[in-house]
Amino acid sequence: MGPRGGQMINQVTIERIESLRTHYRELTARHPEALEQIARGETAESVHQSNAIENSTLSLEDTEKILAGGLPSATHDLREVFEASNLASVTEDLLKPTAEDAGGTLTVDRILRWHASLLRGIRDDVAGRFRQGDEWVRVGSHLGANPLFVKELVDRALDRYVTGPPMNAIERIAWFHCEFEVIHPFVDGNGRIGRVLMNHQLLGQGLPPVIVRARNRRVEYYPALDAYSRANRHDEMTRLLALLVLEALHKRIALLTSPEVIRLSQWARNVGMRGNVAANRAKRQTLPAFRVRDSWMIAADHRG
Repeated sequence: MGPRGGQMINQVTIERIESLRTHYRELTARHPEALEQIARGETAESVHQSNAIENSTLSLEDTEKILAGGLPSATHDLREVFEASNLASVTEDLLKPTAEDAGGTLTVDRILRWHASLLRGIRDDVAGRFRQGDEWVRVGSHLGANPLFVKELVDRALDRYVTGPPMNAIERIAWFHCEFEVIHPFVDGNGRIGRVLMNHQLLGQGLPPVIVRARNRRVEYYPALDAYSRANRHDEMTRLLALLVLEALHKRIALLTSPEVIRLSQWARNVGMRGNVAANRAKRQTLPAFRVRDSWMIAADHRG
């Protein structure tokens, strides 16, 4: 499918992202190790949220224990333990600043290598390869692409991502994510790999990785994918991704330029703003707030 849709993100949003990206790049040049540690510090939360979108029952605390080499506190399926540790391994590989993967060209070989790592010990029979033969998949009412044409469609999407109609970086990445999920090239692991690829593309554009949250998936993420599947519209995904990118930028800038970050509710009391107003502004990213462990935070010295 070609990139098409309704109004994407307005010029004001594009300019805000570009201004913050310029600041972020300056901080990256001065504090590369700090920014690497911030990204690595998000690994458990990123893994937890991505798996939760796929209905994993592990909590964030369970995920942290697994990534530290332990076991979850309650009885969980062994598959969920592998899902957490494997996705963490892929995420760590994605974030390696000196690796060829960091911001490099996205290729089929790279996608298959990450998929092999994701499903290792879970579905070794389908790990590291696209669907083939009679391996049809369905998500709700959506039927993935014919297995016979999956490789061709992924190749075409990768090419169109680079050479297709002019789009800003956020719109192009959002379009590719929707196209990848509509193709649904794998028997298993499509959503998690798709979100890894989204972050790989963001890193390649000099932007930080984002965390797609599970809590609002039924009112934000799933409807955005559905809009593309049904009407070839990627505008909803573009707007969602723009908000996530703004949040990731705000977080890194606050952590590196402010002496303290505090809960948004405390900040709102300090400046005389109603809590629900502050929360709504945070969701719209008209306040430079960001989530840590699903709690909204903000630089204590922010005025606005």
